[in-house]
Amino acid sequence: MKLCPHRKLKRPAGLKSLGFLARLVVAIALSCGAWERACPQNQLALQESRGKQIYVHGTSPSGSEILAFFGPSSLEMPGSAMACASCHGLDALGKLEDGVNPSNLTWKALTKPYGVKHADGRQHPPYTERTLVLAVTRGIDPAGNKLLSVMPRYRMSSEDLADLIVYLKHVETDRDPGISDDRIVIGTAVPSKGALADMGQAVKAVTGAFFQELNSQGGIYSRRFELKFGETADKPLATRANIERLLKDERIFAMTGAFIAGSEKEILQLMAQQEVPLIGPLTLYPQTGFPLNRQVFYLLCGIDGQARALIEFAAKQPEFKNPEIVVVYPQSEINASVFDAIEDQSKKEGLSLPQAYPYVEGRFDAVETIKQLGRASRGVVFFLGNSEEALSLMREADKLGWFPSIFLPSASHATEMFVAPIGFNGKVFLSFPTSPTDQSAEGIAEFRALAEKYNLPTHHVAAQMLAYSAAKILVEALKSAGKDLSREKLIRALEGLYEYQTGITPAITFGPNRRIGAMGAYVVTIDLKEKQFLPASGWINLN
Repeated sequence: MKLCPHRKLKRPAGLKSLGFLARLVVAIALSCGAWERACPQNQLALQESRGKQIYVHGTSPSGSEILAFFGPSSLEMPGSAMACASCHGLDALGKLEDGVNPSNLTWKALTKPYGVKHADGRQHPPYTERTLVLAVTRGIDPAGNKLLSVMPRYRMSSEDLADLIVYLKHVETDRDPGISDDRIVIGTAVPSKGALADMGQAVKAVTGAFFQELNSQGGIYSRRFELKFGETADKPLATRANIERLLKDERIFAMTGAFIAGSEKEILQLMAQQEVPLIGPLTLYPQTGFPLNRQVFYLLCGIDGQARALIEFAAKQPEFKNPEIVVVYPQSEINASVFDAIEDQSKKEGLSLPQAYPYVEGRFDAVETIKQLGRASRGVVFFLGNSEEALSLMREADKLGWFPSIFLPSASHATEMFVAPIGFNGKVFLSFPTSPTDQSAEGIAEFRALAEKYNLPTHHVAAQMLAYSAAKILVEALKSAGKDLSREKLIRALEGLYEYQTGITPAITFGPNRRIGAMGAYVVTIDLKEKQFLPASGWINLN
């Protein structure tokens, strides 16, 4: 740690009562904390970071209110609706738009020794910190002229104003971690132990091959890619710690195709805190609630979206006219959210509200569950447990001659269902977020060429294709963001992605309020006699 000279620390009261060794330990700890707080370099970095949030997002890191007043009538709006970067740009250079030319806010431009003359004839001496505060809060320049009416006046705390000015002094040299003139550092995380280790290695291989091939072609904008790998762990907090270490030690610019299954909440919080974009995480449970996590972009919808597609499918089939819907699931926060999605979609489709039948995970009793469910002749049973439990439920129902329609909102059950009792022929429905029909000849040829050139594994091909698609989308957005790259520009480029064809997945569309690229699913049923899947619907669009 770099120490600042000429600083003296006061000893806290009560320290004398401690033993010598304890006093030494406490003194060292207090000294380290004091040096960290007192060091001007650290304070400056903190102010820059806070000021950047105010400039880019129009919100205060302290949570205090920032208000913008717009036009002659001083229309009041939250600062987030009129963030500085919205008009002046992330680079603060300003960009002509709709006949308005926002000023260059870089400190070099604001403090030109001979002042500034604007295109409309307005001129003024160079800005100082004090006159810049007046411009931000009162809408007047250093000569006392009124600024353009399109320039809002802001109300914020003096601390926020100071942080904003500190950031404007350094905005020209601001650059996110992991980006330089000749390289971009990309990260991912895969399991190396346990049941998913083999899949993790397959995903690691395809991701590495993708960026190696891109580098062999010169990268993009004369930048080559450096790919860094982290490992997931058995427990969510351990996974978070591993990825946090990866972000810090390797200075990761963005993440792609990382395994976050089981650690969704922890990793999403980390990405938000570190402001690191993550594209195409591998999970069945995308988190898209309010407030929206700006950093994370999913390719396909999860179990909740697929369950919604099944409800929409049922609402359009004559044989399911107003069915009695029950949802059997192991108790968990995630499964409860899937039930909520089923309930919400049922309301939208005008169907009867579903009944919940939760059970303790690992303690499923098919006989007792059948007793609870009864024998509704037109019943639809959503089952969210594992395939073995689903089959045991169907076998017990078969003994009673009861054959409700079984809805399984996850392709993970797929082939295991081929051994279901024959009485359920045509009555088992599964949802798939993608289909072979989404794959173009060109897309498949491109993927196969990469696989052959780099001798990729021949197993876990579906997971490889998702990781490959995530990397492809990331690179497309990087190209759109341009050479003057930042994380914020990458996020905005991703938000502008519309009907992008990966050649492997359904078309991908993101937006400012949309973080799932292909929001929908296909429904298939099973021919138990021929042991094959049959399409039951086309693409069900949930937008």
